[in-house]
Amino acid sequence: MSEPVAEPVSEPVPEPVPVSERVSERVSEPVGMSNHGRSFGDRVAGAIAVTGPLCVGIDPSAALLDSWGLTDDAAGLMRFGALCIEACAGVVPVVKPQVAFFERHGAAGIAVLERVISDAREAGLLVIADAKRGDIGSTMDAYASAWLEPGHPLCADAVTMVPYLGLGALGSAVSMGAAHGLGVIVVVRTSNPEGRLIQEAGTGANRATALEDTLLAAIADLNRSAEVPAGTVGAVVGATLEPSRFRLSDLGGPVLAPGVGAQGAGASEVARLFRDCPAGSVLPSASRSVLEKGPAVRALRDAARSAMEEMDAALGMRGTAG
Repeated sequence: MSEPVAEPVSEPVPEPVPVSERVSERVSEPVGMSNHGRSFGDRVAGAIAVTGPLCVGIDPSAALLDSWGLTDDAAGLMRFGALCIEACAGVVPVVKPQVAFFERHGAAGIAVLERVISDAREAGLLVIADAKRGDIGSTMDAYASAWLEPGHPLCADAVTMVPYLGLGALGSAVSMGAAHGLGVIVVVRTSNPEGRLIQEAGTGANRATALEDTLLAAIADLNRSAEVPAGTVGAVVGATLEPSRFRLSDLGGPVLAPGVGAQGAGASEVARLFRDCPAGSVLPSASRSVLEKGPAVRALRDAARSAMEEMDAALGMRGTAG
C-alpha cells in the first residue's frame, strides 16, 4: 500500500534560537575534534564504504513543494527537509542542500537551512552546502567562517565555491576546511552551455590548456601540498560531460558529479568519466530524479537506494573507510 500524500503544512515555524546561543552550544564539541584527524576526502571515502556512492540534493523549489502538497514557506521547507533526511539517512552517504531555495524565503528560510544542516549531520549524513560562494580578502574570510568554522550555525561538512576570482582567493576557506576535516568543492566543469564557453577557454602561453584543466591541476597541487591534507579540496565535474585532458584520478580529492538521473547521466556516462578515479572519491549527485518520487519516505528511500546501487555498480567498488 502506498503512503498517503502529505497534507499542506501551515503550522508556524518555531522561533529560531538566537545565534549567540547556538554558537555557544556547538563550540563545546568542535567539528574538527570529532573528525579524528581525517580529511574531508577520508571522511567521504569512509561514508561511501558504508552505504555506497550517491549524493542526494535537498532542493525545495516552489514546484516541488507544490507537488509534495507543502506550502511555499518556511514551514514547507522544514517539512521537506525533514522528509529528505529521514529517507536518506543510512541509505546514502551525503546530502546537498541547495542554498538558494532556502535563501529565497529570507531569514526564516536561513533558519530552516541551519536546522536541516544540523539535523542531517546528527542523522549521520555528510552535508555539502551548495552555496557556490567566491570572493576575495575579508569577504572570503567571512564566507569561510560562515560555512566551515565549527560552532557557526551554517557549518557544513563542505561548501561549493566558484574560482573565477582566482583559486588562490579561496585560500581562507581551504585553510579553514583543512584545520577541521571539512572540504571546499570547487565548481570547475559544468554541463550548461553558458559555462562551457568560459571553462573551455584556453590558458597558458599558447592557449593550449583549457581553463577547467588548469583549475583541476591547481586543485591537485593543493591536495599534494604540505599545508593541505589530501582530500580537502574537491571539484564539481558534471556527469554528462566527455572527459577532458586532465586525469581525474590525479585530483587527490572528492569529485562531486551532478547530472545523474533527470539531467541525463546514467551508469554508462558515470563509468566512462570516472572509472579510473580512486575508490571512494566520486560522488554522483541526483536531485530531481529522486525528489520527484516524494513525499512518501519509502518511495524517496527506494529511489535513492536504486540510484545509489546503479552508481555503485558503474564505479566498480566503494572503497575503504579512512
